[in-house]
Amino acid sequence: MKIDYSEDDRQIYERELKDFLPSRIFDAHVHLFDGTCLLPGKGFPPKSCLQKFGGTFSMEQCLEWAKSLLPDQEFHLNSFGHPTLESDLDSSATYSGGISDNERFFGMALVSPHDTAESVIRRIEENRLVGYKPYLNFVDWKKPGEITIHDMLPAEQMDYANEKNLAVTLHIPRLERLSDPVNQKQMVELCRNYPGAKIIFAHIGRAYYLSNVIGFLDGIAACPNAYIETAMVNHEGVLEHTFKTFPRDRILFGSDAPIAFMRGKSVEINNQYAYLMGEDYEIGNSIYDANSKVKFTFFFYEQLRGIKLAAKRAGLSDDDVSNIFFNNSNRLFKKIARHNYGKKG
Repeated sequence: MKIDYSEDDRQIYERELKDFLPSRIFDAHVHLFDGTCLLPGKGFPPKSCLQKFGGTFSMEQCLEWAKSLLPDQEFHLNSFGHPTLESDLDSSATYSGGISDNERFFGMALVSPHDTAESVIRRIEENRLVGYKPYLNFVDWKKPGEITIHDMLPAEQMDYANEKNLAVTLHIPRLERLSDPVNQKQMVELCRNYPGAKIIFAHIGRAYYLSNVIGFLDGIAACPNAYIETAMVNHEGVLEHTFKTFPRDRILFGSDAPIAFMRGKSVEINNQYAYLMGEDYEIGNSIYDANSKVKFTFFFYEQLRGIKLAAKRAGLSDDDVSNIFFNNSNRLFKKIARHNYGKKG
């Protein structure tokens, strides 16, 4: 589809973001896949956000969007496929490896708890990937609210990640997300039991509203192999608390593209959150503005706005901002790639 970038969007970038952002952006959370990554005959329902992008989101599409939204920045990324039952996990890993150079672009495999350690090893090593991403959808023997982190990450898979110092991007389960007592316990256990693995907690542990983050980062903050990334978090209070309480050299910028390239904003409502949507697609707790009462920009820009305000409130230096947006991810993923595959050239 044509990129729906407007003059209003350009003004947001020019007036609010251009002078704040560093010259290089590393997005640690991007979903990239083409038609080869899907199982035969599989697609997405009409209201799926992926329909905006033609049912796929390739590297070429992503770079076109990044060029439009970040015209003055050099864009780097870490990607994985689309973690749903429609995806072919082997083909997704092949695609991720094919678009990665382990210098500017990095890739991770999708894994299911049903995968043997041997299949995970093959998926990663044949495609020179820096780690893997499990997802709660693949735990098909429990109700969603009963799934645990340990269900998602079998010991034999984690033994390999530990040995090879791989990154594991984890979208934690359970309705209370970061504040869930089972999650709190198992997040720390995961980090301590596998100190060689780099555990990246996506979406700041899915803490999209303030009461869900305050007091709940301390356990993983004390684990030197725990990282967090900011994908789809635009709540300046959540971001400010994170910047003040979590080691800044282990905070990674992430967007959750292509969802981040839709028009909307995440808002806190009575110790909950909802996605207010300017487009008639469904993601999570979405509420669509069917009467077009509000003019929306992209979730991506709302995330950058939230980070900018939180950075000011938390007293981040220019170096801190550059580290979060680029240096932390660049250092982490390059170190993993070089440890396992050597330096290119």
